[in-house]
Amino acid sequence: MAKARKPSSGSSRHSKGAARSSSKSQKKKTFPPPPPAQRGGVELVDPRVQAQLKVYDEALTLFHQQKFARAKQELEKVLEGPSKELADRARMHLKIAEQRMKPSHEQNPHTADEHYQRGVAMMNVGRWDDARESLDKARKAAPKADHIHYALAALDCLTGEADSALANLKVAIQLRPENRYHARNDEDFAFLQEDPRFTELLYPEKDGTAG
Repeated sequence: MAKARKPSSGSSRHSKGAARSSSKSQKKKTFPPPPPAQRGGVELVDPRVQAQLKVYDEALTLFHQQKFARAKQELEKVLEGPSKELADRARMHLKIAEQRMKPSHEQNPHTADEHYQRGVAMMNVGRWDDARESLDKARKAAPKADHIHYALAALDCLTGEADSALANLKVAIQLRPENRYHARNDEDFAFLQEDPRFTELLYPEKDGTAG
């Protein structure tokens, strides 16, 4: 009767080595695909998003050229695209464009508040001369309105007129002391941050302590 032969030790080692090799090949690391290209947090892989971004860029160019009617048309197209981030940005610029168009085509301001609203709208799109004209009319119509003086102070900062900004801000604070705290955190007054007069106006307690 023939006996079953045991595999030789060499055969066993070869078998184990093949198993280890097979195990290594199975455990080979797989790297995840690279993240999709982005621009300002917006993924650009989808060709529809790329097309949406192109329209958005064209709309912004028109917006900065103050061609608001055409910019509005392009921004409305962006709202129809797949990227929510781009749509949100377009919506923000669309509101400003519509606000800018309103005074020149639909509204003839008469009251202090209407002049004030128009002045702020002009500030938002960088039309400093138009903003000043409207805010000056608002101040004449309502000389005790603190928010109008405050807006004029902010406009003065944006146009680099420190003395006028401080004078208008001082009146705004006199009419409503809470404006002192608003101005401390208002980026529009960054121009005055290094001016000691601005510090004295906003932090009178420090000036009193020093004295």
